Amino acid sequence: MSINIKIDAFEGPLDLLLHLIKKSEVDIYDIPIARITDQYIAYLKEMEELDLDIASEFLVMAATLVEIKSKMLLPKKKKEDDFDEEDPRLELVEKLIEYKKYKEFAGNLKEIEENTLIYFKGPEIIDDIENKDVFFKNITVENLMIAFRKIMDNYENRHRSEKRVYENISSDEFKIEDKMEFIKYTLENNEKVYFDTFFQFAKNKLEIIVIFMAMLELIKLREIRVYQNNNFDNITIERQV
Repeated sequence: MSINIKIDAFEGPLDLLLHLIKKSEVDIYDIPIARITDQYIAYLKEMEELDLDIASEFLVMAATLVEIKSKMLLPKKKKEDDFDEEDPRLELVEKLIEYKKYKEFAGNLKEIEENTLIYFKGPEIIDDIENKDVFFKNITVENLMIAFRKIMDNYENRHRSEKRVYENISSDEFKIEDKMEFIKYTLENNEKVYFDTFFQFAKNKLEIIVIFMAMLELIKLREIRVYQNNNFDNITIERQV
């Protein structure tokens, strides 16, 4: 007799087994393993006919069910201590019961969530730097990123025709700590320095990136200040006293 099974989405083989047990109206503690195994395999065949991918975990469960089914067909043996051999379905039943508990618990949480009024606080900008104006004047971090992008583009344009071998660049050639010292030393000898001045002698893109990261780190540590007097003016870096 053919078994018509609707192809639903199941979270895993245990989810499918629970569905088949519920549909067959059988006791989870006394699963008719032969019938459930046939229904389970029929489900997988339906998936194959529909050209659906079958996850490996479903195939593993199919093999497990067939193994249990074969053990159930064997005549029962008694051990030397006269105790009956352990039911081959026991481990599977324990897994199903545990999974059923988790699924029911998840369903309860979802029901509570759907029936609970949730209030949201309006969005607000939380700044991790106190007195931000002290470190950024007439400029934002976004403006700084745009300026950095221009530095990178200018470097690309200058070296577009050159053949560069990036494989020879060592990842340890440039360090953020060294570039932080370079920026601080430059500012000790010059009260104010234009943003792009720090990048004019960079050997490659990696060095440009490391210098910029060092600059951001010094801003975070409140050791340097970035400002722009007017829109489109040069960005200026100065030491924070």
